[in-house]
Amino acid sequence: MFSTAVITIFFLVVLLFSVIIHELAHGYVAYSLGDPTAKYAGRLTLNPIKHLDPFGSVILPLIFVLISSLPGGQPFIFGWAKPVPINPYNFKDQKWGTLKVSIAGPLSNFAVALVFGLLIRFFYSPQLAPIMELFSIIVYLNILLGIFNLIPIPPLDGSWILFRFLPSWAERIRVFLQQYGFFIIIVLLFSGVLNGVSILINLIFYAITGTYFGIG
Repeated sequence: MFSTAVITIFFLVVLLFSVIIHELAHGYVAYSLGDPTAKYAGRLTLNPIKHLDPFGSVILPLIFVLISSLPGGQPFIFGWAKPVPINPYNFKDQKWGTLKVSIAGPLSNFAVALVFGLLIRFFYSPQLAPIMELFSIIVYLNILLGIFNLIPIPPLDGSWILFRFLPSWAERIRVFLQQYGFFIIIVLLFSGVLNGVSILINLIFYAITGTYFGIG
């Protein structure tokens, strides 16, 4: 099939555009709800330069590439784009607007995974195995992004869903997560605690494609 270098580069490219699609989904849903902030900031575009986050889009993925290349290292790449600016006070739906915008990102990744996953399920053949291998990477990465972003820790989308339903007496939890959420995520990523998520990712991958990740 493809060399390790080609697969790694493809992983990085797919990751970049998947997180861009994720942020675009946030921006377009916000725009549909009456908030033009992302549009005025020039963020409703597929131009990757507008969305690059120095750490999440470049440094962190390269760190994972280096770790994966070490003896015994697990093949894993992750990252994020610069969040699109949102002003919830502009939303027509003040009650559910923030929730809708938050869910839009993960849903966009699941939608991408579904489209390419169904292509694998219904059009796989030995002759198309190399293309299907690339499609499987798209499916896997987008399922990963969708699930990961639903974790209820800031700045991930799941935190906004959590905060929407968090009772008023739990205000201290919200404040704590907003202050230390980013560091908690980094610790979880590098400690291996989130490795169990791969089981869920593989189950969803199989449910969509009818095969396991790494076909061909």
